Amino acid sequence: MSNPFAAIATDLGRTVAQAKPMFAELTNADTTVRPSAKKWSKKEILGHLLDSASNNHQRFVRAALQGSLTFPGYEQDELVRLQRYREMDWGFLVDHWASYNRFLAHILSVMPAKAAKIRCKIGNNKPATLAWIAEDYVEHLKHHLNQILGKKFVTKYGMKI
Repeated sequence: MSNPFAAIATDLGRTVAQAKPMFAELTNADTTVRPSAKKWSKKEILGHLLDSASNNHQRFVRAALQGSLTFPGYEQDELVRLQRYREMDWGFLVDHWASYNRFLAHILSVMPAKAAKIRCKIGNNKPATLAWIAEDYVEHLKHHLNQILGKKFVTKYGMKI
């Protein structure tokens, strides 16, 4: 049985390596501005990706250790508001995001193949395999990177299958 986590880990690592230098072209001021009152700034989008990394980290390791689990969803708008990412330094956010995702790529690269079929439920969503959750994590990440950097990453996130 091939291990789907290996390809997902490689994709995540490659995406981080491509995105990080592009982030260096953005300034603290540029990334703080909200395009409108109801839209997140680039800092807030990157902060949301940190929240996503944190939540998915726990999903990956807990499900791999314990088997099928139910996880809560998370209140993304409230988390972004609570953590006030717009007040943080852009360089710090970028470094933290890149480091955390390189760590997640490592975790995915060592996940046992049998964990791919573990089924989990997240919030009110229908159950999904851990492999699907990991792949969706990377697709979601690319979707938001495109919001920050312009259309740079191919993603199927949000497409109906």
